[in-house]
Amino acid sequence: MDFFKRKEPAAPAPAVQTSNAGHTQFASSTPVKFNSVEFRDGVQSLLATRVTTEDMIPLLKRMDAVGYDSMEMWGGATFDVCIRYLNDDPWNRVRTFKHFMKNTPLKMVLRGQNLVGYHAYPDDIVEKFVECAANAGIDVFLIFDALQDLRNCETAFRAVKKMGKKIEGSVQYNLSPFHTTEKFVENALEQQKMGAELIHVEDMAGLMTPPAAYELISALKAALDIPVHLHCHCTGGMAEMCYWEAIRAGVDGLDVCVSSLGMGPGHPPIESFIAGLRGTPRDPKIDLAQFNELNEGFQYLRTRRKEYESRLIGVDVGCLQHQIPGGMLTNMENQLRSMNALDRLPEILREVTRVRADMGYPPLATPSSQMCGAQATSNVMMGERYKTVSKEMRDYCRGMYGCPPGDISPELMKKALGDEKPITCRPADLLEPGWEKAKTEIGDLAHSDEDVLTYALFPNIAVNYLKNRYETKE
Repeated sequence: MDFFKRKEPAAPAPAVQTSNAGHTQFASSTPVKFNSVEFRDGVQSLLATRVTTEDMIPLLKRMDAVGYDSMEMWGGATFDVCIRYLNDDPWNRVRTFKHFMKNTPLKMVLRGQNLVGYHAYPDDIVEKFVECAANAGIDVFLIFDALQDLRNCETAFRAVKKMGKKIEGSVQYNLSPFHTTEKFVENALEQQKMGAELIHVEDMAGLMTPPAAYELISALKAALDIPVHLHCHCTGGMAEMCYWEAIRAGVDGLDVCVSSLGMGPGHPPIESFIAGLRGTPRDPKIDLAQFNELNEGFQYLRTRRKEYESRLIGVDVGCLQHQIPGGMLTNMENQLRSMNALDRLPEILREVTRVRADMGYPPLATPSSQMCGAQATSNVMMGERYKTVSKEMRDYCRGMYGCPPGDISPELMKKALGDEKPITCRPADLLEPGWEKAKTEIGDLAHSDEDVLTYALFPNIAVNYLKNRYETKE
């Protein structure tokens, strides 16, 4: 089906009634900006990231014409999935988007010192990765650390500054005894001092309530001199209400998807806010009619990848307890389905809550979400808590991922480390430089610096990926 070749013009969007906006009080009168997340977090949350660059190309020119402030289309799980499952060059994906996106800045999600992987990499690898990503076409680097330990963001911030690109700092929203509005503001202020030009509030698990959104955005706008954007998932059923309260509080931008790739564990639809803001001081003045064919295209994409689609169609208020992000929930469903153990998911989600408390209440962003989810799954499937502890969880307890918000439980520390003491320094300070070592190890199989980086990041799968890539071309 070629869904963009139409002989007849698309039907116009229905007229949207405007009402007297005087009843709504806005803390800002500037138009709301929108950041597109369909091609990164959208497909990660709803389709386990199993979408190729080729799948995306037919949509790009129309997406570029919408009027987005930026497009998040790289980073997160996209890099790993490209080389592990799709045989799809992640670096060429950036160049392909840059070719088609003439008006919209491209954004990537960078996991601080972990880049697009699941552990800390040496500083020289971080610097080289940022350089290559910027040269490929990334304009905005959304940088975060799963534990909000900003020591793990310092090298990435410096590298992005050196390349003259935009730094978007990130606050990982979650619920715990150690996460308060005051702490979030304090962390954001520190990132502003470090050079962030924008602060992104990430509600990755759909936990935020409307009053909390108003309170946090109001506090950040009062404290910061830079714009504030909000990112919510619809898992808990409150994201759209949170966005409206954030708009009232003066938020500068929102992360959205088109409606046919939204909701569930994904994101609020842009069309709802274009319509809802019509005639108000914050009206973005974006044409609704252009989404007719876009929605047809994204619906077709979902149909093509339906075997990976999340089973969460409506709302999961259980996220307020387990706090698992949308993308991880989809992947967990797929993994349990492959093990014929999908019926154990509710039990595992309950165990996630206990394991997260034992870990000192980290935000469940990558990689702490994967560690917590894997440990909870192991605990349930083996019928005994911490019968086995993964290498990643041991390193977490050692402090190799940074400092958690709270204390790690004595039971978990004992199982993971025995009598060993955790480190207190910046984790990357213990790592030897990695660039020259990676170049030597990969040798002639690497045809570019990008190939060397791919190997440095994922040595266990990069060799076969690179062999397949170049043998196919030959």
